[in-house]
This record gives sequence, structure tokens and C-alpha cells, in this order.
Amino acid sequence: MRLSEFKYYAKELLNIALPIIMGNLGFIMIGAGDVLIAGRHSTDTLAAISIATAISNCILTFGIGLIASVSPLLSNYRGEKQSAKKYFFPTIRFSLILGVIMMFAVLAFVPVIDYMKFEPKLVEPIKEYMIITAFATFGGYLHAALKEFLQAFEVVFFPNLVTVFSVFLNIALNTILVFGWGPIPSLGVIGLAIASFVVRYFMGLVLLWYCFKLMKFRDFKEDFSYFKDLIKIGMPISIAILIEFVAFNSVAILMGRVAGVYAAAQNLVCTLTTVSFMVPLAISNAIAVKVGFANGAQNLMELRRYAYIGLGMAVGFMCLSSIIFSSFPHFLVGLFTSDAALVKISVPVLYVLALFQIFDGLQISLAGIFKGMKKTKIVMIANFIGYWLISIPLGCVLAFKYNLNIMGFWYGLISAAVILCIIMLIILRKYINDMKMNLNFVKLEEEY
Repeated sequence: MRLSEFKYYAKELLNIALPIIMGNLGFIMIGAGDVLIAGRHSTDTLAAISIATAISNCILTFGIGLIASVSPLLSNYRGEKQSAKKYFFPTIRFSLILGVIMMFAVLAFVPVIDYMKFEPKLVEPIKEYMIITAFATFGGYLHAALKEFLQAFEVVFFPNLVTVFSVFLNIALNTILVFGWGPIPSLGVIGLAIASFVVRYFMGLVLLWYCFKLMKFRDFKEDFSYFKDLIKIGMPISIAILIEFVAFNSVAILMGRVAGVYAAAQNLVCTLTTVSFMVPLAISNAIAVKVGFANGAQNLMELRRYAYIGLGMAVGFMCLSSIIFSSFPHFLVGLFTSDAALVKISVPVLYVLALFQIFDGLQISLAGIFKGMKKTKIVMIANFIGYWLISIPLGCVLAFKYNLNIMGFWYGLISAAVILCIIMLIILRKYINDMKMNLNFVKLEEEY
């Protein structure tokens, strides 16, 4: 491949990825703002929201995974020269149905908190945070669905600008509601939950307004076939994301039963790694859109170039991120807390995290390729093997039998990332070779 060709495909990916990176970083900075304000309030507050969000995320990410199928599916439709705009209202209905289901799922889990053997002082704050944020689910799902819808049309700047603005809105609301201001009393954990509620609905409703302003829609009411396609593609994505999220958040839950400070440490470390993860995640989204369009148009050359160049971009960035994490661990942890016990636990994990970053960037970009090709089952299977057959069992043994605590779980997470990367690379090569053979066969049939 000539350098000019590489620059062209890299530029095409970056045109989509850069605004998404901005928005993804904004989205995680909203979570980082929660961690920052909670940590400044007290370690108990941080521990409570760490456990609450760990449990809630294990439930809510199932719906997010289904919604994540919107952009690759509509990109395939566009590549096939089908109308995609008519799926606007069905997309909203899909997010509404999922939002209601997931809200009740979170609320149903709240009574279970009493039996999970957390520190008694954390139980009520955990429940309060989960109850309030459960009612914010539809606002969050509406925002995610409309962002995916616009992304399929490569409209990415404004949706991600809204996310960046919401970072500042969230910090302002958190500061006022958590610590109090004027007549507003200090609400602690409840203040964090209320701020999350307001911000999620703000983001969803602003994107709804923007979609109506940008496009003219007609409701063709083709819900069932569209829902069926979303579930067919999105269910493996959803399960794969759920498997990964449960694996990461189970560390906070399991270690939180030992001591709240371990849950706080896991939340802090995950916040740091998620900041850097947003870049390859954005590249993965761009890959899914471009590969999806090429897959729908049956253009193997475009598919391969977007796939491999995207892989190189994602892994290259994570190598740089790895150097930063291993070079400045004390500084990065110190941004969030001055608690000596929390710093002592978190800093060693960042050295392990530095290596994990590289494989994490590779696996998420591979997942983007498979999303674009509508071959999402392999992502689900690879995640299950890596995280649940290897990571969690190995992590539990190292953490509890060999007393490595949170470090033991991170050794397990590295093992999972390596295994699932190997699996997806092998299968990707097979799929591309099979696609090449099929296209050559069709070409020969047309010639004769």
C-alpha cells in the first residue's frame, strides 16, 4: 500500500473518530467528575458510588450493547443503497423499551444489596444512588441510541460536542449538590445521583431536538423487522459487553466485600484506563461504520484497508498510553485522591494496567471490525472464554488464595485480553479469506 493510500484511509477513519474521541472522553470525564467529587467528599462516598455503579453497569450495559448495533446495521443498509433515515422513530421506540426494562431490572436488584455483606455504613448510600440513577436510564439510552443513529450517517461533531458540554454541567451540579451551596444543603451520594439524572436527560433531549432540526423524518412503522435485525446483531455485542463489564465490575464487588477501599481503588483505576480506552473505542466505532459500508457494498479491498489501518491506529495510541501510565502512576492517582491507603493500593496496579492497555486497544478495534461485518457472535464467544473461563477464576485464585488482592484480578484481566485477541485475529483472517473466495466465485460466475 502506498503512503498516499494509507493517509487517505487513515484520514477517513479520523474524520469520524476524532469527534467521537472528543465525545467519548467527555462521557468518561462525566464519570471521572463523579469519582473526583466523591473522592473529595470522602472515601466512603467514593466506595459507595463505586459499588453502586459497578452493580448498575452490569445490568445497564446489556441494553447499551443492543443499542450499539444501530450504527453498524444502518451503515450496512446505506452500503446496500437502502433507506436508513426511516428507522429514526423505531430507534427511539427501541431505546424506550430497553430503558423501561433495564430501569426495573436495576430497581429489582436494590433489595439484594442488604444480603451482599458490604460494610454496613455503605449499604444505604449504595441503595439510594441506585434507586435515583435507575430512573435516569431512559435519558441515557435515548442519548446513546440517537448518537448511534447519527453516527451511521457520519454525523458525529454535534453529538459529541453535547457530551463535552455535559462534563462541565455535571461537575457544576455535583459540586453544588454534594457539598451544598447557599440554601441547597450538602446531599452527598444523593447529590451525585441527582446530578447524573439531570445530565443524562439533558444529553438525550438535546440530541432529540438536533435530529428533528437536521433531518425530515417519516415514520414508516417498520419496527418488527428492524428490531429483529438489531437483536440479531446486537445480542452478541450486548452479551460480549456484559461479559466484560461484569468481569471488571465484579472486581469492585468482590473486593468491596473485603473492604470498601478496594472498591474505591478499582473504580479509580478503571476511571484512568477508561480515559485512554475512549480513543481506541472511537476508532473502533469508526471502523464499524466504514467496514459496515464496505461490507454492505461487498468491497473487500476497502474493508481490509479500513480494518488493518484502524487496528494499527488503535494499538499505536495504546502503546503511547502504556508509557504514560507506567511513567507517572503517583501523579495520575494523586489527581483523584490524597488518601494514603487508597494511593498505596492503586499505584502498583497502574504498572500492570500499562501492559493491559496494549491488548485492550487491539481487542476493541477487532470488535469494531466484526461489528461492521455483522459477525458479532465471535466477539461474544471470545469475551466469554477470555474473561469467564480464564480471567475471573485466575483472578480469584491469585487474589484470595495467594493474597494478591486487587493485583491478582488484574493479572487475570491481562490474561483474558491476550487470549481473546488471539482468538479474534485467527477468526478475522479466516473470515476475510472466505469472503475473498466467495467474491472470486461470484466474479467467475458472472464471467461465464
